[in-house]
Amino acid sequence: MAIFSAGCVKHDAAGPPVIPATSKVVLEAVRKPGAKVVLVNMWATWCGPCREEFPDLVKLAQNYRDRGLRVVFVSWDDDAAVARRFLAKEGVNFASYIKDNSEHDPDFVNAIESRWTGAFPATIIFDASGKVRAFWEGPSNYASFEKSITEVLNQQTHGG
Repeated sequence: MAIFSAGCVKHDAAGPPVIPATSKVVLEAVRKPGAKVVLVNMWATWCGPCREEFPDLVKLAQNYRDRGLRVVFVSWDDDAAVARRFLAKEGVNFASYIKDNSEHDPDFVNAIESRWTGAFPATIIFDASGKVRAFWEGPSNYASFEKSITEVLNQQTHGG
């Protein structure tokens, strides 16, 4: 084992980094410069519909990254290692977040999106200024997510 782990960063073998985050940290990731559109997905490994839609979200992240899409995954699992293994299995190769238990769930939910009841999965699409442009509570699919992403990208490209 020591031979293989020499020179490797610990998270490489276990999956991408999973960073504890409050709503403030998540919203900072949304507003971080460089993205034209940001998709935030709230999920958990114990949520069947979350697991079902996850491959579509990963595919969107890969297909639209070069056009300005940033995807922010926020796990609601209790164990970061469980989330990290799931992310690695799904092919996620960028840092993701796990809800920090220091913030009460209702406070976190309301800070992220006032229409969100706390049900999973939940997905919010923000434009470059941090304004909510689309919101789903419950599962969706590639085509629906893509439609909202391209609408935001096209409006920003054409000054809308």
